[in-house]
Amino acid sequence: MSQGDFQTALQQLKQALYSHEQWHRDIIRSIVCRMPYDLRDTQPDAHRQCRFGQWYYSETSSVLRVQAGFAAIETEHKRMHAFAAHMLITLAQTDLIKPEDYDNFTNSVERLRLEMQSLISELEYSLYKLDPLTGAENRVEMLPVLRQELALVQRNAHASSIMIMDLDHFKRINDTHGHVVGDSVLATAVRYAKTILRPYDRIFRYGGEEFLVLLPQTSLDEAQAVAERIREALHDQVLAHDHEVAVSITTSAGVGLLEPNLTVEESITRADTALYAAKQGGRNQVRVSAPASPFTAGTA
Repeated sequence: MSQGDFQTALQQLKQALYSHEQWHRDIIRSIVCRMPYDLRDTQPDAHRQCRFGQWYYSETSSVLRVQAGFAAIETEHKRMHAFAAHMLITLAQTDLIKPEDYDNFTNSVERLRLEMQSLISELEYSLYKLDPLTGAENRVEMLPVLRQELALVQRNAHASSIMIMDLDHFKRINDTHGHVVGDSVLATAVRYAKTILRPYDRIFRYGGEEFLVLLPQTSLDEAQAVAERIREALHDQVLAHDHEVAVSITTSAGVGLLEPNLTVEESITRADTALYAAKQGGRNQVRVSAPASPFTAGTA
């Protein structure tokens, strides 16, 4: 998905939030001022008839529909309308709304607002902090994340590892098949790597066809095993097609610890040296950087 897709989704969501706020103000005005209200707000499908609901159940951006928070919004929006309908019907029948009914409504409004703001934040993160081609995190985010993890390593004395992976002879792909196919290879390679990585592992686009992976709370042996699984998975996959020609590629990787007694940059250099050894050794392999010193806890 392109940056334009994320920008469109973000604009849609912000407009939907504005429509919701307008609806909320109108409901409160009707209740406080004892003014006529829209009868559609008392119907069982009121959550589909408001402007927000009409947007939600229309052809919204595919970027939004794949977000986990998008489904959560539906649940809370429907619940909020049920509370609103109950208040309006009660007010028409008894001229009195119970405090607990009002509290249920306002709490639901706040939960919905929180869900929407969280989704907006997720989209903004994807738009501004992810590499638009591959979906990996961009290099600007890499060092702050690694330094934070290093502080945890130093404080808790657990091992975390980093891996630098490089797509072998990638220039040959671009020269032979063109940059469009090359871009597809990059994006597909990251997608396959993510299927092997854990949800809390982090993958960054380190260079053109190089990626750095942070593996929190992972020993050197475990990190090597992960790197081998990624290498084997990519070796067996067709990553793109150039007309009828299947395009595949191999991967080399260097693995090392995020060492408590070294700076982040020094640990990256050691993993990078291991990657260079993998390339010099014939590519399509994983090399490991031995620890610079025995693992000891430091101070954050």
